[in-house]
Amino acid sequence: MNLKNRFFLTLLLFCALYGTVFAQEEEEDFSEEEEQISVSVESPDSNRFEVSKQLDIINAIVKEMEMFYVDRIDIQRTVKRGIDAMLKSLDPYTEYIPESEMEGFQFLTTGEYGGIGAYIKYRNGGTVITEPFEKMPAAEAGMKAGDVIISIDTVDTKGLTSDRVSELLKGVPNTKMTVKVQRPGEKKPRTFNIIRRKIVVDQVVYYGVYGENTGYINLVGFKENSAQEIRSAYDDLKNNHNIKSLILDLRDNGGGLLESAVQIVNFFVPKGEEVISLKGKSSHRDRIYRTYKEPIDTIIPLAVLINGSSASASEIVAGALQDMDRAILIGQRSFGKGLVQSTRDLPYEGKLKVTMSKYYIPSGRCIQQMDYSHRNPDGSVAAIPDSLTTVFYTRNGRPVRDGGGIRPDFEVADEKMPTMMYYLYTDRDYIIFDYVTDWVSKHKTIPGIDDFEYSDADYEQFKKYIKDKNFEYDRQSVVALSALKEIADIEGFVEQNDDLFASLEERLKPNLDNDLVRYEKEIRRLISAEIIKRYYYQRGEVQQNLKGDETLQKAINVLKNSEEYLAALKKTQ
Repeated sequence: MNLKNRFFLTLLLFCALYGTVFAQEEEEDFSEEEEQISVSVESPDSNRFEVSKQLDIINAIVKEMEMFYVDRIDIQRTVKRGIDAMLKSLDPYTEYIPESEMEGFQFLTTGEYGGIGAYIKYRNGGTVITEPFEKMPAAEAGMKAGDVIISIDTVDTKGLTSDRVSELLKGVPNTKMTVKVQRPGEKKPRTFNIIRRKIVVDQVVYYGVYGENTGYINLVGFKENSAQEIRSAYDDLKNNHNIKSLILDLRDNGGGLLESAVQIVNFFVPKGEEVISLKGKSSHRDRIYRTYKEPIDTIIPLAVLINGSSASASEIVAGALQDMDRAILIGQRSFGKGLVQSTRDLPYEGKLKVTMSKYYIPSGRCIQQMDYSHRNPDGSVAAIPDSLTTVFYTRNGRPVRDGGGIRPDFEVADEKMPTMMYYLYTDRDYIIFDYVTDWVSKHKTIPGIDDFEYSDADYEQFKKYIKDKNFEYDRQSVVALSALKEIADIEGFVEQNDDLFASLEERLKPNLDNDLVRYEKEIRRLISAEIIKRYYYQRGEVQQNLKGDETLQKAINVLKNSEEYLAALKKTQ
């Protein structure tokens, strides 16, 4: 499992508990193909008058502000903020996409763009290459993670946002560009002459064989080509490696296109099976998606791995295969996104991505966890409690529940990640990223992925490195105690319990030396994965993270034991 994504999930839960907002990449939602459907005219007492009235008010307010507000107003930015706030009050997935952001939106659905093939990040006044893609122009030219982009052609990039630098890097395939970078530890900049290409980001980043004859496929997203990538990986595993069972890993997969999910389910169940039904405000928009092609394999024992970051299209695949009793699910409960978005054309080449339906998998259940239609007085949204969920039944009569995501058939406890691990990897400090950049500069080559070992001596050097950087971090417990102390102070309990709070603060105070020993295993795994990624790219990172993966091992063991596998798919007494 990808440890880095697990940190972000931990942070998300932390934010929900304590109200702290952290910026992170939003999980991609899956969408129906865009369609033009006219809205039926409702009765005179409908919302039409209210809509017209409110639009007139907004129009008047914008005009008045532009004319009379004391300072000059950026109208476009101000209105965009207003639109975003309005849509955010509905759900996190309904959003306005202006023309300037359409290229990024298209990339989310196709996984393709014209450029050099690398992730970049704004940091310390400059833009850093964080991950070049394997076999893409940046990597083939020799650019490496940690390189700071100085200029692109004649444009000095110092101080430019990463969005602006990204625009300069992207362009029509086969066009030439010159990129100058400063590599850490070197005095002179390096210059690369690069030809842009059509960049296709693979969604199957790695597949292989585990155990005696169990195939494994890791899928990171649901784009236009995801189903074909799954098919190609399966064909290779079946024809060239003679696999007898298959594991589909959807952990940390935030979703994507609905159609891709249906196609992947279709590979393993007969033609004509209902995979998902959509139900919205108007019944004329309701749709049913069925498998429409002959499958590739309806017999091979199948396991699907999920966790708390498996969402939307991942949950369709996992939930549909569970409801049909076609696969066992292993891992942790999934995210719980049962909403579908469609895009609508707007004036001036923009689009509105709007939640238009809930989806229901074959048993009839909707796995949406958060009830956005009923908000608390403070505007917050609560999850549907397990006590209010309803029992449904799989094809074999196994009980399953709606709400709260997909529950696995075999639950494997997820590792608890301390806050320290988040700070080691993320934007504030970039400790591990910088350490590995320095480590790689001193190691031109490393052994193969299976043979690589991060040494004890190297870890001792890391401990020295982190102390020299004066690394500091907070624990969640310390933050929670601080919040409790503020409330207790308001209620008059601090003064009479001052010694108690002081004792707790001392006990919870982070101790770097102790934590470097206490979490050595987790830190070494994180460093090892980052090192491997520098030499073997994303596929290597996945392979490294699979070493000692308890969820993967559980899947291999269950698939190997045919009696246990079949028993898990039968009705429980």
